[in-house]
Amino acid sequence: MTSRILLIEDAPANIQALSAILKEQQYQVSVATTGQQALDLLERLRPDLILLDIMMPGMDGLETCRRIKASNSWRDIPVIFLTAKTETADIVRGFEVGAVDYVAKPFNAHELLARVRTHLALDHLHRENQRLLLNVLPAPIAEKLKSQTGIIAERFDDVSVLFSDIVGFTPLSAALPPTELLELLNGVFSSFDELAGRHGLEKIKTIGDAYMVAGGLPEPYPDHLAAMASLALEMQETIGKLRVNSSVLNLRIGLHVGTVIAGVIGTRKFIYDVWGDTVNTASRLESHGVPGRVQVSEAVFQRLQDRFAFERRGTIELKGRGPITTYLLNASVG
Repeated sequence: MTSRILLIEDAPANIQALSAILKEQQYQVSVATTGQQALDLLERLRPDLILLDIMMPGMDGLETCRRIKASNSWRDIPVIFLTAKTETADIVRGFEVGAVDYVAKPFNAHELLARVRTHLALDHLHRENQRLLLNVLPAPIAEKLKSQTGIIAERFDDVSVLFSDIVGFTPLSAALPPTELLELLNGVFSSFDELAGRHGLEKIKTIGDAYMVAGGLPEPYPDHLAAMASLALEMQETIGKLRVNSSVLNLRIGLHVGTVIAGVIGTRKFIYDVWGDTVNTASRLESHGVPGRVQVSEAVFQRLQDRFAFERRGTIELKGRGPITTYLLNASVG
């Protein structure tokens, strides 16, 4: 994909020369002749890199760069200064307002292109790393991690937690070749990922054939519990459409709501995880559940009984919790 470069320069001869050098390398070039014109242009397009002249009438390059870097939308765009000033203090001022490099006038085409290629490559690498980080961590946690070291942990007083696992997975894994087994899990979990994202819920992790989701974090979501109940029903519907060796797959699902601690610990292979009695109870509701059904706690039933249909399962013994009353979620009544 061709990179777009915004050239901010007021001298016609420089504009012509720089545009010719860049277009010869197949770069797309947009031109602004003043700082304000550049800011207006940035409202309509996002370049991959900015070449910015320091000496311009009105708003100079330093102030233009300062305003670009003050914007959440533009601050990550690399800026290379074009300058006839080679005094150390002037160069330092450029770096202080956010420039990543500078090219001295008169221009050397080979040097200019080398610096442009370098910073486009670095920016691409940075954005790719950001993409990978956001695939692992929620966006607010990824931002915290960039500016904070050590443990990142918060208490959330109202979080829904769902656990599911595939019934009979152990004999299934023994019967299927490894490649087919992984393809099966990938298809199932990818479908669940899409459903969770659609409902604004946070996938936490998979453990073997188990799938864990949380709602109401890392940012508050008032209707997270209803969204989680809808997700649970859709997960059951999705798994019911799959066939393996002519057999229907079944899920056990457990759902509970309450207080959790969530965050990132350790220094390698980060994962955003959730801890607490609410998590343990949701896990036990799943492991003591009914194949093909969604088992929920009394707390879930009390909050959702006007919006979903339930049937009372009764009192069951949960390991580590003792006897509790549980319900089976049937359908939405909305």
